[in-house]
Amino acid sequence: MNTLAADTSSANVKRFRIEGLTCASCVKRAEKAIAAVDGVESASVNLATETADVTVRPGLDFSSIVKAVEGAGYGVPASHLDIGIEGMTCASCVRRVEQAIAAVPGVSKVAVNLATESASVDLLSDEARNGVEEAIRKSGYTPVRRTDGAAARDAHEEAKAAEFRSLKRDFTLAAIFTLPIFILEMGSHFVPGMHEWLMGIADRSTLYMVYFVLATIVQFGPGLRFYRKGFPALMRFAPDMNSLVMLGSTAAWAYSVVATFAPGILPSGTVNVYFEASAVIVTLILLGRLLEARAKGRTGEAIKRLMGLRAKSARVLKDDSFVEVPLDEVVVGDRLQVRPGDKVPVDGVVESGSSYVDEAMISGEPVPLSKAEGDEVIGGTINKTGSFVYRATKVGSDTVLAQIIRMVENAQGAKLPIQAVVDRVTAWFVPAVMLAAAATFVVWLVFGPDPAFAFALVNAVAVLIIACPCAMGLATPTSIMVGTGRAAQLGVLFRNGEALQSLRNTSVVAFDKTGTLTLGRPALTDFVVQNGFERAEVLSLVASAEAMSEHPVAEAIVQGARDEGLTLKPVDAFDAVPGFGIAATIGGRSLHIGADRYMRQQNVEIGKASSDAEKLAADAKTPLYAAVDGKLAAVIAVADPVKESTPTAIAALHALGLEVAMITGDNRHTAEAIAAKLGIDRVEAEVLPEGKVEALKRLRKQAGPVSFVGDGINDAPALAEADVGIAIGTGTDVAIESADVVLMAGDVTGVANAIGLSQATMKNIRQNLFWAFAYNVSLIPVAAGVLYPATGMLLSPMLAAGAMALSSVFVLGNALRLKRFRAPLPVRSAGQEGAPASEGRAVTASA
Repeated sequence: MNTLAADTSSANVKRFRIEGLTCASCVKRAEKAIAAVDGVESASVNLATETADVTVRPGLDFSSIVKAVEGAGYGVPASHLDIGIEGMTCASCVRRVEQAIAAVPGVSKVAVNLATESASVDLLSDEARNGVEEAIRKSGYTPVRRTDGAAARDAHEEAKAAEFRSLKRDFTLAAIFTLPIFILEMGSHFVPGMHEWLMGIADRSTLYMVYFVLATIVQFGPGLRFYRKGFPALMRFAPDMNSLVMLGSTAAWAYSVVATFAPGILPSGTVNVYFEASAVIVTLILLGRLLEARAKGRTGEAIKRLMGLRAKSARVLKDDSFVEVPLDEVVVGDRLQVRPGDKVPVDGVVESGSSYVDEAMISGEPVPLSKAEGDEVIGGTINKTGSFVYRATKVGSDTVLAQIIRMVENAQGAKLPIQAVVDRVTAWFVPAVMLAAAATFVVWLVFGPDPAFAFALVNAVAVLIIACPCAMGLATPTSIMVGTGRAAQLGVLFRNGEALQSLRNTSVVAFDKTGTLTLGRPALTDFVVQNGFERAEVLSLVASAEAMSEHPVAEAIVQGARDEGLTLKPVDAFDAVPGFGIAATIGGRSLHIGADRYMRQQNVEIGKASSDAEKLAADAKTPLYAAVDGKLAAVIAVADPVKESTPTAIAALHALGLEVAMITGDNRHTAEAIAAKLGIDRVEAEVLPEGKVEALKRLRKQAGPVSFVGDGINDAPALAEADVGIAIGTGTDVAIESADVVLMAGDVTGVANAIGLSQATMKNIRQNLFWAFAYNVSLIPVAAGVLYPATGMLLSPMLAAGAMALSSVFVLGNALRLKRFRAPLPVRSAGQEGAPASEGRAVTASA
């Protein structure tokens, strides 16, 4: 992301607020801290207004100033602005707008995105908001305020649709008037006898007059849009794509006008008309923009599908009856009714009734989930059978669906580090092209064959037309839009664009064990009954005794008995023996449950059962013994079960050439047993929660860039420390601030999908950039006529216009291939490990 003064041509003053100033010594301390930052030329802090005016040199990262202020003991408050920008057409436009916004006092960061036609701006003062809009206007573009509201989003979509309709109308009109010129002029060169037929029905001057009328309609009708944007940009000495098209088509048209109405002022042998070239240039470029607009619309389909999940209205309780109201009128605390087939309007908690709700758009779970009193429901999900009433807890931008949409939009609007290459090139590209066109004209005029003027004009126009940097501007953002949209369909939410690029560099994926590789809760895994005892009876007795304990292991045994339909018995006496186990009396029978040392203390012979316990321990399970009336009755094993999908996910990461590590607080023996079972390469065992950061640093030093996968609750420091933090989401818990990537399905299979998609997206971006740069590098010399001395070949302006239009379409088409990305692993549900896989179901049910 570009910083406030990145690549500006001169030092500029930044004004921002400082919190915590109380006296003159505070002012002096803050000024001294700011002035010490490399790149700051001067600093002045005002106590009365609590603001600072800082003169900075180009290239300074404003975060260094913020750190200096914070280091001095004060704060720099910031806010964020997302604003739409109308009228941008190429990478030069993006560059110009970024520089203009960056120069606004109070702006700390700015990133402009051509594909989303928007700017993401970090502000250090509220006054800067108006300055941003004014800067956009002065750059020659139109600012459009955007909000999170559904109505505002719909208005933006309608504006884009209206622009598409306008482009379609202009292209159709241009094609209608261009086609006769093209057929008459070009047909006479290729169709035998057509030239003689034309000369028989009209002389040359009459024919030129017909061409003039048709080409002029095209030039100043549909082609007027290029003048509206290109001429002001040229007058500001900041030419863009519109300027190139305007100059090229106007040169061809104006020369033809002179040849038609005042041929005597032209050198002998140069009286030719190029009306067909001017008209075809305008028409083909309009066609390219039309195709580009259509393809850009397809890149945003993920957002449109997410928006389509919203309910349009809600049935809200008012005056003892439920009334249909627009969704925007629902407030927290409202009681809403949902009938069979309805979409759940907003997030909330069921108060009465019950039903089954399809939550595939959130969790990927293909089976509708039961909802009853006290259960949470999520806006955008679909009610299936019953009817229920619930209380709204989150509305508007706070709902889960709104958070998902916001995450996807933020990722789609991001600027990756790789974009810096494009930014540096486009800073000088258009002026360089204009110089190249001028040089082409001069060289052909001086050294070209007769008619030299005509050759000079045609080749100079071809250079102007073919060198538009549209493809450069679209190469990165379109791939990001499609890639992050496809990721959302797979239940992978990139919270920032940088993660999309850096994830592909991962060398080792480190997993937190509990709740990530495992279910996160103990479960009864083994119950080996000894001879002379009946399983159901012993398990019922053990569970009845354990029900008196609050230990997690006890809860697992009790739940295991209930899962088998066993009834718990009344407990006559109960005693917990710290460090050993528990003792109980049930129906006159005595029970002792605990480790082997407890059995020895009670003089219970465990004999050969110890070998069973050793096997269970080797399998990373916790073995216990149960004795009834002084005799060993059962060997019990409790463990935090590994998720069914974990082995598959680890195998998929190995297939991608990555190492897998596990970070756990378990003892090393247990941790290595689990690692051996799962095929994990590296183990960091006996790690306390606060030690995970150091463990990640060790892994990075040993193996390279590391991604950490955790539950997003207890793992916040580790998620922040990792090169890429990946949080396991569970439906309603999507706003995990410490993570760079959120896996909506609550399943580790999404890790391989996220990394695979990152690799595919970055490969796609490199392809696009290669095409965009190679296209210009190779074809600009051809357009200038470099092949003419050896082959006699020249590139006509018409072919140049077609090639230019197709370059952008090619880049967009290549980016759209990411929509067909096949996930390495199918998406699984967040709720049940054994549920059927549902590739592509997470987040968007229609994906």
